[in-house]
Amino acid sequence: MASDSSSMDREMILADFQACTGIDNIAEAITLLELNNWDLVAAINGVIPQENGILQSNYASEASQANLYGPPNQSEAAEAAAGGAAPPPSSSTSSSSSPPSSSTSAFCPILPSSRHIVERQPRMLNFRVEYRQRSTEVVLEEASTVGEIKQILETELGVPVSKMQLKGWKSGDVSDSTVLRSLHLPKNNSLYVLTPDIAPTASTSQNSALHESLSQNFLLVISHREAQRDYSLNFPGSRTIQEVKRNISDLTNIPVRHQQWEGWPASASDDSMTLAVSGISYPCHHLSVCRRSSPANAQEPTEECADVHMISDSEGDDFEDASEFGVDDSEMFGVGSSSCRKSPMMPENSENEDDALLHFTTEFSTRYGEIHPMFFIGSLEAASQEAFYGRARDRKLLAIYLHNDESVLSNVFCSQMMCADSMVSYLSQNFIMWAWDVTKEANKARLLTMCTRHFGSVVAQTIRTYKTDQFPLLLIVMGKRTSNEVLNVIQGNTTVDELMMRLMGAMEIFTAQQQEDIKDEDEREAREMVKREQDEAYRLSLEADRKKREAQEREEAEQVRLQQMKKEQEEEKEAIRLSLEQALPPEPSEEQGEQISKLRIRTPSGEFLERRFLGSCKLQVLFDFVASKGFPFEEFKILTTFPRRNITQLDPGSTLLEAKLFPQETLFLEAKE
Repeated sequence: MASDSSSMDREMILADFQACTGIDNIAEAITLLELNNWDLVAAINGVIPQENGILQSNYASEASQANLYGPPNQSEAAEAAAGGAAPPPSSSTSSSSSPPSSSTSAFCPILPSSRHIVERQPRMLNFRVEYRQRSTEVVLEEASTVGEIKQILETELGVPVSKMQLKGWKSGDVSDSTVLRSLHLPKNNSLYVLTPDIAPTASTSQNSALHESLSQNFLLVISHREAQRDYSLNFPGSRTIQEVKRNISDLTNIPVRHQQWEGWPASASDDSMTLAVSGISYPCHHLSVCRRSSPANAQEPTEECADVHMISDSEGDDFEDASEFGVDDSEMFGVGSSSCRKSPMMPENSENEDDALLHFTTEFSTRYGEIHPMFFIGSLEAASQEAFYGRARDRKLLAIYLHNDESVLSNVFCSQMMCADSMVSYLSQNFIMWAWDVTKEANKARLLTMCTRHFGSVVAQTIRTYKTDQFPLLLIVMGKRTSNEVLNVIQGNTTVDELMMRLMGAMEIFTAQQQEDIKDEDEREAREMVKREQDEAYRLSLEADRKKREAQEREEAEQVRLQQMKKEQEEEKEAIRLSLEQALPPEPSEEQGEQISKLRIRTPSGEFLERRFLGSCKLQVLFDFVASKGFPFEEFKILTTFPRRNITQLDPGSTLLEAKLFPQETLFLEAKE
């Protein structure tokens, strides 16, 4: 009968699976169901593509809301069709009793080829600025300038920009116009303001004295009366009485609520006071502690609520007898008493994610101390961009911390694990830490919408299946080429060692993937470098050819210009020669009765020019005759042979007779120097 019932169930599952997926091939459908151990929902999720883990640029917010709050998706439709035969939704990732703590395949949605990745958000930088014991948080885009930081500080601190010196830059002093991106700053930065032109006030001097006291070390000699043992412990002045009691709880195994002290001064009335202001002796103070034995004393009003919820892992053996002191379990974890109720970690329905996360960070520091992981201030999308989309060497894992104040595990997980020095250091070095509070339903719904948009509906559905007492959760997300993969989901009921091991396991997977990405990136950059070098060489070759061609064109143009100039000069000379030739008086004949001078002129080439002139002719006529033959007066001089005389130096108005060039004379031409 059992076999027949199982067979009928599988037939119903097979029919429902075919109806939901539209697969008509029975053999194929059976194969897919067997791969998922006949889990109807898991098989349908494996066949029907889910929303991918990357925000799409054309993906409307209404679509994501419809996926989250709208009509049932295919998985839910399959459950409705299967009736009682289908396993619960959680069985798609693990057993039906509890959600999975670590899964890889269930969180790897496929990226459809038709989708497009959204444009990256600008990188945000966090600045913690100190000024005379005041601390101011500033968050700006890396495209902003140093001057914009000063303008914000002027509003916050009341210090004029002209009197403000912003120090702490690793690259030395920078100008107000310097763009933050050019300084290559890390995500989180610490700066301080100097105002040498503004005298400190009396309150500032008091704050300086208090700051000096906070930096002093106090030696506490604490006597454990039952064990008859003394502890000599050094604490900074900034340590609170509450933290001292918690450390003594770790040493003596006496829970804070059971500790009875002697030696604290009357001024130390509040456990939240620091040692510097508590009134204890400096540099050494003696105290004693023992376990409170009287039940009545446990209910004294001086037992602060802050002492109640700080219980270490070693105190579990004290929980079962807590009722004898009139304290129930919920009060022990700080969630049952209205007088101990803390302000919410995150305001409900906050419009700005940055403001919500700043409130979360401030409240976290108030509850658990300043030593905690550095939370990313910005949207989940911006945190993903910071973690996944830089250079391969700079990428990190994204750790998403989900807090729930209604879970009794939250305080222990935060105070004993998240704030452990080793954990803070490891998370800060290897992870981008993003946090969200899901205590309020509106904030939880908003988170599910963001997860559906960035990581797919499978992740959102998985978070939805976790019960309140299984929080807090720590999701470890790794960015891949086509999608974002959730490597691990760590629940709050874990130990420090187990948490560290799971983080290190995720880091091993990430490191292996990162090495491949670095190799691919280096190869791509090498190819791009070769291409750039080739392009540069080609550009230089074209530039050289262009310059050579331009030089040749200039040379040819210069030659044409010179030829044209030479031609014009020759034409001008020819015109002058012709005009001189036409202006010459006619050559007289030998038969004329007048005095005639016969001149014979040798040119530089050895040729002779011969002509008859009247003795009464002016020397200018001789000069014009020589010029008409191509030897202008400005370039050549006319010389006599013996004695040697330069005729061109004589007065052009004198006659040939006066120049003694009669009746005949042999002259020669010589170029002027």
